[in-house]
Amino acid sequence: MRSALFWLCLLFAGCAAIDEQPAPAGPMGDAFHLSGRVSVKFGAEAASGKIAWRHDAAGDDLLFSTPLGQGVARIVRRDDLVSLTTSDQKVYRASDVETLTEQMLGWRLPLAGLPDWVRGRAVVGVPAQTRLDGSQRLAELRQSGWLVEFLDYKSENGPPALLRLSRADVEIRLVIDQWSGMP
Repeated sequence: MRSALFWLCLLFAGCAAIDEQPAPAGPMGDAFHLSGRVSVKFGAEAASGKIAWRHDAAGDDLLFSTPLGQGVARIVRRDDLVSLTTSDQKVYRASDVETLTEQMLGWRLPLAGLPDWVRGRAVVGVPAQTRLDGSQRLAELRQSGWLVEFLDYKSENGPPALLRLSRADVEIRLVIDQWSGMP
């Protein structure tokens, strides 16, 4: 039942839309913007769509859209506050993304590790088990209770293009189509 909100928003988005506004600029360094496609399997349920994600030192702004591009949910993290806004402008808040997504969706979005994982690296200072591919790039990572598989890279020295994250009965597949900033 907790996941009903997400699945209804993602699969049955009506005419309401969420404006795609850029996240406030923060300090540069590990800042990036990526866009791509995402699919989530949770138990017997599944959904897919598009993702646009801006990340910087000040926080994150993730916009989830239908496959046709209509915004259905936005997650914004700034400092110690996280909000999830649905296409009908309902806003839900929590102190961290993992708690908010578990409350609203029934599973935890691993945003604490995801900025490093999409760059093809483990989170520094967090225990991890890794396996490298023939090009000495990360092929598999076990960290923070998640198995992250790096299924494809954009180029020999480029960032990952396809990741599969799994934990218990959750599987997230992320196809990264475009990068801006330094991955």
